[in-house]
Amino acid sequence: MSIRLRLTAWYSGILAIMLLVLSGVIYGFVYINTYGDLKDRLINQANQVQLKTGMNYDGTLQPILGGPAGQSLFAQMYIYDLNKLIPSSNMTDINLEFKIPAKENLNSQQGFQQASYGGNPFLIYQKAVPVNVNNSSMPAVLQVAVYTGEQVTLLNRLKNILLAGSFATLLAAFTFGLFLARKAMSPIGKVIEAANGIQTGTDLSSRIEYDGPQDEIGRLIDTVNNMLGRMEGFYTGLEEAYATQRRFVSDASHELRTPLTTIRGNIDLLQKIWEMEPDDSRMTEAEIRQLSIESVKDIADESKRMSRLVADMLSLARADTGRTFDIEPVALEPMMTEVARRASFLPRQAEWSVGEMGQLNGKYILGNKDYLQQMLFIFIDNAFKYTPEGEVTLDAVFYQNQVGIRISDTGIGMDKDEVPHIFDRFYRADESRGITEGIGLGLSIAKWIIDEHQGSVEVVTRQGEGTTFVIWMPLLFAPPLE
Repeated sequence: MSIRLRLTAWYSGILAIMLLVLSGVIYGFVYINTYGDLKDRLINQANQVQLKTGMNYDGTLQPILGGPAGQSLFAQMYIYDLNKLIPSSNMTDINLEFKIPAKENLNSQQGFQQASYGGNPFLIYQKAVPVNVNNSSMPAVLQVAVYTGEQVTLLNRLKNILLAGSFATLLAAFTFGLFLARKAMSPIGKVIEAANGIQTGTDLSSRIEYDGPQDEIGRLIDTVNNMLGRMEGFYTGLEEAYATQRRFVSDASHELRTPLTTIRGNIDLLQKIWEMEPDDSRMTEAEIRQLSIESVKDIADESKRMSRLVADMLSLARADTGRTFDIEPVALEPMMTEVARRASFLPRQAEWSVGEMGQLNGKYILGNKDYLQQMLFIFIDNAFKYTPEGEVTLDAVFYQNQVGIRISDTGIGMDKDEVPHIFDRFYRADESRGITEGIGLGLSIAKWIIDEHQGSVEVVTRQGEGTTFVIWMPLLFAPPLE
């Protein structure tokens, strides 16, 4: 079903409901006003009905009803104990008799009811009345009725007029609504044609031209144009991502090739030395042993470097695939104390200073302790590497609802232009390339861990004066019971 047909159907359905409600209100208003006067009239006449005594032709007494006036009003009384029906004179003239309710059902059937006798509609008001006969009170029912043929005819005609008028209005509204919807939605066809043209082409810089009013369709075209702009930016970013991936593979290959070359060279050297005959060798046994030890040490060092590189690349690969880790409340003071203790055993030339950790007592964050420690050791190890002399400090600060773990050093620092790139993979500041050990993946892993903990990192640095990293983590305000 097309949009214009659905819109027309919805609006027509709403109009049908409104017409139905309006017709019901009009019909109910006329009905209440028409029958309300009749009901009031019947109640008044019922209160005026009197049981009188008349004389029969044979000289005996005959009870008769007196009170109701008018040809359209009818009344009858039935005395249960005497099984006596006393109709009004006009009912006797036309041989009309209303149905008598059972004595046990009289109380529940008092009030108004509509009935038809001989094809003629009547509105009947009946009530229980006591009758005094021979100084004895007997139960009786009084029924006062009015002929409602004119009212029924009027209401039927009104109902037919309302139904026919509503149907005709609904049909006209559907026809004109479909025409107007088709006319209003015609620009959408142009949008579809333009979008198909863009889809089949390769130029995402083209846009849909529209010079109409800024109504819903105008805003739709603006949205489509904006979406095309975002798609163009997305593909541009995708190309940049591919270029970054190619650089990543190239850098990784370079980092892996260097230790492999060293390992291969040392293995070839060892193989050459140990395959030589003792008489052909110009080296003493002690020199051969020393050279072998140095070669094996080089191989071990490069193997460790490759292991670290592979482990770091595996962590980043897990991050790229969206893998997360289990989190739980982590007590800050024990974790920070353990990190400070273990960091003192890392290779370093700078002094290691730890601030007051007592303020972390009773403070928790939601995270993974192992990954948090790995992240902190990355920053601390970097600080030691780039601080040949001076001091590296670990402490904590609080701000609003966060805790900031601060790692400061007095090392070589960085240029501010390099700060936006330090978390890129395989990135190392120009001043540190070839001087300090590393492959440029540590800070990328640390940034991923921080992001997974809903945290952030702040960097303050000055070349030649040192660098300060502040890792901000949200505090947990409902620590677990211990």
